[in-house]
Amino acid sequence: MEPDDTWTTLRTHCEDLEPGSELVTPVSDRPFEIERTDDDRIVVRFGDSGETRPLWREQFVVFLEQLDEGAVSIGHLQPGVEPYASIVTLGDEYGVSDDEISYDPDAVGGESPFLVSAADAREPPDRVHDDAMVLAALLERLDADDPSALDTDSLTDLYVLASDVQHGADRLRRSARDPLLERLGPEQELHGRYGTVRRTTRERQRPRDEETVFDALDEHGIPREWVTGIDRDKLDVVLAVTALEDEAVYDVDEDVYVQKTGVDEDEKYSRLQGIADRIGDLEGAEGEELREELDAIEDRLEEALSTG
Repeated sequence: MEPDDTWTTLRTHCEDLEPGSELVTPVSDRPFEIERTDDDRIVVRFGDSGETRPLWREQFVVFLEQLDEGAVSIGHLQPGVEPYASIVTLGDEYGVSDDEISYDPDAVGGESPFLVSAADAREPPDRVHDDAMVLAALLERLDADDPSALDTDSLTDLYVLASDVQHGADRLRRSARDPLLERLGPEQELHGRYGTVRRTTRERQRPRDEETVFDALDEHGIPREWVTGIDRDKLDVVLAVTALEDEAVYDVDEDVYVQKTGVDEDEKYSRLQGIADRIGDLEGAEGEELREELDAIEDRLEEALSTG
């Protein structure tokens, strides 16, 4: 398939995704949504950070040309290339096999191992609720004040669950942002039970198209090379699909960190069922005592908020 045809097909499949569908990056497992498609780019928004990023048509062409020459190993993908790779697997003739992305004439367009449809995903409020309950139950039996004293399994569970709650809560927070903005006037504050919000305006600049910028520079006698440079994302694509070595263009420093690579959803659901059973056992006097205690805590919070 010609690059123009493939580009058109990829855009079509992105536009046809069900609302709420997400793709995940192959290595780092970062969720992202397709925000919009244009003639020269596909704009995505990452669910874990809210970052919006354009994926350029010309970079897709570079990646596709390499796939025409041979398979690309998923494990060798640079971070900047990962969303390109995920979207390419939505194409009609590219698939994933043996941890490689390659030409596959039998591939089904619009399907991808990196696609999570809206029907398969829990709604964000449910996900945050469930994950927070499991995390709370874990914290009840752990001394999280001293993580270094925890056994390895518990420390791993703490990290994974805290990560899940953080990502889910951040996504839920963003979903509440637009309705709040509709209710907030300039310099207005809204007070809830647990806090206060206000409308804040920040200016974000983005360069105009290249021709317009260069014309403005020329008009003022400013050399173009003062503002031209290397695009990190584009360089990552080149590294992923050519024989160019990282060390030739990057100073490489080792950064050691912990990466969540999997979540056992079945274990989460099992734990949730156990919590539900425990709550059910608290009917009667003990349950009433617990509810009274919670009411007292809420009253103290209300009093502190009103006098703060």
